[in-house]
This record gives sequence, C-alpha cells and structure tokens, in this order.
Amino acid sequence: MSTPAQADPGSIPGLRAGRGLAPEVVFYQLNAKVLERKEDIPEDARQVVYYSLAIGHHIGVFDCFKPAFRCTTAVFDRVLETLKDNEEAHRKLSGLLRFGEITVDSTHTRPLIAAIEAVLPTAPPDVAAWLDRLRTALDAIRREPAIYLMGRRLS
Repeated sequence: MSTPAQADPGSIPGLRAGRGLAPEVVFYQLNAKVLERKEDIPEDARQVVYYSLAIGHHIGVFDCFKPAFRCTTAVFDRVLETLKDNEEAHRKLSGLLRFGEITVDSTHTRPLIAAIEAVLPTAPPDVAAWLDRLRTALDAIRREPAIYLMGRRLS
C-alpha cells in the first residue's frame, strides 16, 4: 500500500499547501514565572525555574509563552532573503521552515543581532520592522539569558 505524497515542509510550496489557512510565522517569548517576585527565586535556581517553564512546549503547553511578534510567510521569505549573505543567521531562521519550530536562546543573540544590524539600514520597510522586533526580543534575552523565543510555523 502506498502512502500519499507529503509536501516537503522545507519548501515554500509545501509550506503554503496547508489546511486552507494563510500560513504565518509566530515567535513566542517566555514571559511567566512560577514565583511572582524576582527575589523569590534564588539566583542559583533561576535557570531551573525558567527551564521548567520552557519545557512545556515539547508537550504542547504554551501557557508560559506569549506571542511576541508574527508575520506572513511572504514577509518571512523576504527576511530570509535579506539575511542570505549571513550564513549563520540565515541557517538559524530558515530552520523554522525545515522543522516547523525553532528556539532562539542566549547562544544565538550575538550572531543574530550582528546580522540584523548589518542589513537593517537597507532592508525593505516590512522586513526592517520585523527584524527590529526580533532585535528587541534578542536584547531582552541578552539581559536575562534564561529567557528564550520559540518560533513556530502555523499553517
């Protein structure tokens, strides 16, 4: 028995062959803590608290994330095109098309911010606006390395 052909999720035509919904890319930011006050979390336990909150996405729980920014796949395609000369940034963000989901954490802030700053002056307005929102989120991660972004492809 043969199985139906599946669209390659890494291809743009495959991405757009969804369930009739306009596909989009959404980045969520971890934004909740179990404890209300910063001083309630011992410094040596902070990473464990954030990790515990963050692992919920692996089992479909997004209670600890809030949508930070989104765009259509057409805009995301232009973002990737704008970053094509920066191999590391392009590879990281294009993983969202290949895998349907990526995480952006403190190990990604420096190369992504550098790539954004290099292309921002000449980027088209819609791409520049999206990249600026990403840079703002990366700055938040730089200030609090236990926080991270979850990018998901929705179709």
